[in-house]
Amino acid sequence: MKKQILKAGLLGLLVAGFITQASWAQSDPTGKRRVTGTYAITNATLFSAPGQAGVKGTVLIKDGVIQGAGSGVQIPKEAQIIAGDSLFIYPGFIDGAGNMGVTRPKDPERPKDMVNSNPPDEIAGITPWRSVTDQYSSNASQVEDWRKAGFTMSQILPEGGMIPGKAAIMVLGDPQSTNLLQLNTALAANFRGSRGMYPATAVGVMAKFRDVYQNSSYALEHEKLFASTTGVSRPQTTPTESGMAAVVQKQIPVIFSVTNDLEIRRAISLQKELGFKLVLTGLEYYEPVIDLIKSSNVPVLIKLSIPDDKALKAQKEEGVPEATKAQYARVKEAYDQALKQASLLEKAGIPFAFSTIDAKAGDAHKALKAMVENGLSEKAALAALTTNPASILGINRVAGTLEKGKMANMVILTDSLFKEGAQVKHVIADGFVFDYEIKKKAAASNGKSENGGTVKIEGTWEYTSETPAGSNGGEIILKKEGSEYSGSITYDDPSGSGKISSPIKNVSFSGNRLSFDFNVAAEGMNLTVNISGDVNGSSMEGTMSVAQFGSFPIKAKLASPSLND
Repeated sequence: MKKQILKAGLLGLLVAGFITQASWAQSDPTGKRRVTGTYAITNATLFSAPGQAGVKGTVLIKDGVIQGAGSGVQIPKEAQIIAGDSLFIYPGFIDGAGNMGVTRPKDPERPKDMVNSNPPDEIAGITPWRSVTDQYSSNASQVEDWRKAGFTMSQILPEGGMIPGKAAIMVLGDPQSTNLLQLNTALAANFRGSRGMYPATAVGVMAKFRDVYQNSSYALEHEKLFASTTGVSRPQTTPTESGMAAVVQKQIPVIFSVTNDLEIRRAISLQKELGFKLVLTGLEYYEPVIDLIKSSNVPVLIKLSIPDDKALKAQKEEGVPEATKAQYARVKEAYDQALKQASLLEKAGIPFAFSTIDAKAGDAHKALKAMVENGLSEKAALAALTTNPASILGINRVAGTLEKGKMANMVILTDSLFKEGAQVKHVIADGFVFDYEIKKKAAASNGKSENGGTVKIEGTWEYTSETPAGSNGGEIILKKEGSEYSGSITYDDPSGSGKISSPIKNVSFSGNRLSFDFNVAAEGMNLTVNISGDVNGSSMEGTMSVAQFGSFPIKAKLASPSLND
């Protein structure tokens, strides 16, 4: 099976993160340079905590721990000096909930005599005894992608059914190190039902969650009674009940994945009824329930992404009826309101952090800046990356700010975080230094070539991509009808039978930036692949990525331009 997968170039690209256990980046982010002695990064601009102004100063590090940060740090004689002139240092970003490096466990076989109305817990996706660490690889390409975006820690959640298991906090340090910071930090849950069996609906999930929680409470009471009273029958505790014990005893929270206001209401309703600790994650549409969130005092993790604006870009300015114009206005209003939601949380006084699940690492800074441009303060945005997740996860003793005694986790940029053009140059995670290539930003062509002519992307492009599975490539055919683009892409068939073709969709070409998606069906998975890059004349350079598996560099040449005007 593994040989077959590695034969297929594109599928090898998609699963390389956990099949080959190899990481990939445009520079050499090996993390081999651990700060094991005493180092001083001098004359950098330090932003030690949200709301604090940047000051010129020094960060002193020894054996992966910050010994001092500020303008008055005394540098010992044995310290190796690293010049930080023109650099800007922030605390390492913390992901409140992610699934980078996490693979979904294999579904168990269904018993032949299974009753669909009452399936075994494992078959129904109820596995609270599982630990996410059993499915995690620090070598996965998504880990490197998010580290390159400035993230140094992540609370990773398991993949699976309605209760897939327990989360853990990982440091995004050297893959050869023990990166586990804390085990069993939360129980992951969601409203995804089971196909073809109970619970199949969100209402069924709620009922089943109540049943599991209450049975686990009864099991704990029975164990206490057995331990203290003679003549009580021995408890027959199930793995599910044992796995739920920490939640029932309020030792860890349930981290419920929710996307809309209805799911938020359902999760808070369950919490009020049963009394467990609750954290909400993955919030996308939450404006209508901000007051409910505030009154419930429930920590929230919003998705580090912004809505797709392709529908706005496709709107025509002339020659459309009034009804269509009114529809355009409603779409624009909904889009603008979605961008403002984070600022409404801030105005309501609700501290929040970010979740990277279903977000793209390459778009993280763009999403952050869009939120700031739509009313979120820079202080709140930085807090959502640092101090807020540290507080929610209970790790503010060791992370969240640049100060003496905390872990040497920091992101070092070429400019202040919210400035246009700021790039991540170094990330220090657990005292390991990761270096990244700084690219000169190409000036926006606005659809013009270097000699002033109009950039045309129609035609046949030949592309190659480099992955840990090897080099592969094919053709991209782009056509234009009116103002819309369409086309197809060829790639290696995952089954190993040559090249196959898929239609491309969601084509966007703005300035010199081209992006589009296409679907790949392989090994029972239906994956969406995104290609995006900058067009310069007859060449393009960018990335090929899929949310679950990370991104890889891609280059293309316009081999046969379209002859159509």
